[in-house]
Amino acid sequence: MLTPTSPRNASMIRFLALLLATAIVCGTLCTPASAQQDEPKETNNAEASPNIVFLFADDQSTYSVGCYGNEDVLTPNMDQLARDGVLFDKHYNTTAICMASRANVFTGMYEYKTGCNFEHGNMHQDVWAQSYPVLLREAGYLTAFAGKFGLVVDGKGLCEDDFDFWGGGPGQTSYATAQNESMRKYAKQYPHSTLSYAAFGKDVIREAAKQDQPFCLSISFKAPHKPATPDPRFSHVYAGKQFTKPLNFGREYSEHLAPQSKLGRQFPRFTEWDYDDDYDGEMAKYHQQVYAIDVALGMIRDELKAQGVADNTVVIYTSDNGYICGSHGYGSKVLPMEESSRVPLMVYDPRSPLNGQQVRCKQLTGNIDFAPTMLELAGLPIPSNMDGKSLLGLLQDPEDGGHEQMSFINVFGPLPTHSLSCLTKQYRYTYWWYGDERMEPSEELFDTQNDPLELVNLANEPASVDVLETMRTRYDQELAKWKSQAVEYNDYQRHSTLFDRNVSVQDKQPFMSKKAKRKKK
Repeated sequence: MLTPTSPRNASMIRFLALLLATAIVCGTLCTPASAQQDEPKETNNAEASPNIVFLFADDQSTYSVGCYGNEDVLTPNMDQLARDGVLFDKHYNTTAICMASRANVFTGMYEYKTGCNFEHGNMHQDVWAQSYPVLLREAGYLTAFAGKFGLVVDGKGLCEDDFDFWGGGPGQTSYATAQNESMRKYAKQYPHSTLSYAAFGKDVIREAAKQDQPFCLSISFKAPHKPATPDPRFSHVYAGKQFTKPLNFGREYSEHLAPQSKLGRQFPRFTEWDYDDDYDGEMAKYHQQVYAIDVALGMIRDELKAQGVADNTVVIYTSDNGYICGSHGYGSKVLPMEESSRVPLMVYDPRSPLNGQQVRCKQLTGNIDFAPTMLELAGLPIPSNMDGKSLLGLLQDPEDGGHEQMSFINVFGPLPTHSLSCLTKQYRYTYWWYGDERMEPSEELFDTQNDPLELVNLANEPASVDVLETMRTRYDQELAKWKSQAVEYNDYQRHSTLFDRNVSVQDKQPFMSKKAKRKKK
């Protein structure tokens, strides 16, 4: 039996208070068992209160999933989810690293507004107060979280008390289930953490079905994050497998890339992580970890069916960022490459008319879109501070919605690798602002629609001057938002100067040599 982190009555009080305040009946009220014997149970309003399952991998690229075109891998449950619902082809994380990406997802905002990332600082309580878990719980949803929480909120820590069911952990968590305090009860049956999270999810689904309340289940798998630690029960899946290398694999495909991008840890990891001399071995471990998540996805969807709630549950599957795995001779993530910034996204809403049609959405979407999507699912207003857009319209018409442009941000790692990019459906423009005696500031412009391997830098092509100017203008628009909206703390203000194309490297020197003082609200 799953034990809530707070009394069920407290959740009910919040739910009833909301109903009285708004005079709107939203879903079926959950009453004590004794009361249910005397009063007829109200009919559940599926349109007003669908359940939500949000599944989040860690470092999973699009090329790890069969439905994205890789015939070397086995992902039957992910492929089925894509067939059942809608597959998104142009979905990006607006910051491709764990902590910041999770903050984006929770809040629906860009990093410079969450103020949250490694090397910068924790999230503030006023930011967390507008996150989707908090807002959904206030609206009467049972909320559950398991896995890698990925951030800290000042004064609240991991926010365990803001969830009805808790299976989360600090930092990177562990692949050994027994090492994760909140998950130890699953360790005997599932010693590797990936399937333990599926077991947690099944328990939440069963408990929520008993209470007859809408629920939001969020699971953040540790897999396939390095150091690679696959579940040995799946070692047979890729034993002796040879994998096809991407056509941009290797250092020879990095010569046209900005020198600034080679100054971080991503460039040496091509050799440090053995992509250069043991590609098959590394990818076997990587894909084996993804296979375990696929099994977990199947377990959770099976439980939804078993409890009779699959027809009223929206399932969202994605990852916090992609992974480079040797493309262009790099490893890891963070950088504004397709392999590290674009990720899988499959959404199944049982009410969508597109279901079963194997629809692929080509509109531009991002991780800032999940919070608005979940709030709209619950019938709640989307706060004006959110940068994302709900995905629900795209589940009705895959060509009606998405973003015209988005920012991609990196302010992690060595300062020369920090950059701002502007993304559209067709292009990615990055301004590499850093310059010294070895290099000048540079630009990258890639047609990701026609050149998804990013083999031709159009910024150096005379025929692309008009596109370059257009993308520069779009970039300046994104930077203007940074300048006007960035938090005043955690060292985000100075980047609005560093990323400015119209400020010389010399004038940026004071901002390069010392960080702005962190201010607290």
